[in-house]
Amino acid sequence: MKGRITLFFVCLARLVIFAQCEGINIESISNQGPYDIGVLIEGVDPIRNGPDYNGASIYFPMNAEPPFSGIAIVPGYCGVETDIQEWGSFYASHGIVAITLGTNNPCADWPSARAAALIDAIQTVKDENSRTGSPLFGKVAEDRFAVSGWSMGGGGAQLAASLDPALKAVVCLCPWLDLNGFQPEDIIHDVPVLIFTGQNDDIANSEEYGFMHYQGTPESTDKLFFEITNGGHGVANSPAGANGDAGIYALSWLKTYLVEDPCYCEFLLVEPSSSSAFVNNIECSFTGLKTFVNESFFIYPNPGSNQLKIDLDSFSVLSYEIHGLNGIRVQSGILPDTGIVDIGSLNDGPYLLKIGNFCGRFVKIASY
Repeated sequence: MKGRITLFFVCLARLVIFAQCEGINIESISNQGPYDIGVLIEGVDPIRNGPDYNGASIYFPMNAEPPFSGIAIVPGYCGVETDIQEWGSFYASHGIVAITLGTNNPCADWPSARAAALIDAIQTVKDENSRTGSPLFGKVAEDRFAVSGWSMGGGGAQLAASLDPALKAVVCLCPWLDLNGFQPEDIIHDVPVLIFTGQNDDIANSEEYGFMHYQGTPESTDKLFFEITNGGHGVANSPAGANGDAGIYALSWLKTYLVEDPCYCEFLLVEPSSSSAFVNNIECSFTGLKTFVNESFFIYPNPGSNQLKIDLDSFSVLSYEIHGLNGIRVQSGILPDTGIVDIGSLNDGPYLLKIGNFCGRFVKIASY
């Protein structure tokens, strides 16, 4: 018994970074998060009045551990702040500061003006980090910001990433760019970009606009394209869009690339049932579609819902054990010739698979 325990904890030590992932699952990221939310409103609170936008609200987590990453979110053509405001409270409840804003000329501004508005709004949040009396005083990570926008604002978010390579992530909500004035180099950047579109969007249709953003962003940039079945132009204006999948994927994107939390990338690898098209080029360095254990040992699909496939270069009769991250063994057996292990009876969450002297981490998720 002592040898087994020692081996398990040696295995666990190699993967200690994942211990923090316990309790993070589809349910926990599709609902409001665990943190209370505070709001600073321009004109009510003494926050900066940015010249490149008109009106703003800063949503922030009140009882989370700083420093906080941030995101700026802008609406579309003739849109108003309330169009995208639900994202502010959602992100803040999960520990991310979010500023939602209006525009100076809602029905006249072009994507380039929306890009300027986003960059200006980020400065407003940064200023709260040094404003005496602000609830965000000394709590903002000034080097960790993302941008997001709906429609023309989504096009502006892409342009902002080209203008400011220090940004960490982009979330485009049915993005639109003026195809007459658009140049391919306008969206060449290295900032990871998530693109939502609606299958039935008659304003920024998927082929001309949404997928163009995916194709036009360099292959060297991490990117994901998610077309929502039967969705219209406003289908991603709320985290409740696509039966909650909009919130799941947007939050997982920000947690992965903005916050750099290793617990969320695996959710981005699973194609949701709400998608009519789903493409990405991402490889989670700590999991991937095949989890690397050593040069002759792979686990896939990961995350998985019903079965795991184990690839071994040299196959023989081997036993396996599956442990929770608390060290408790939850399943064991002889590895069949097919290399397939049934995990359908396990609860959702992270586990360690041990075969011989090697161990690998996988995540069990519910079937879509």
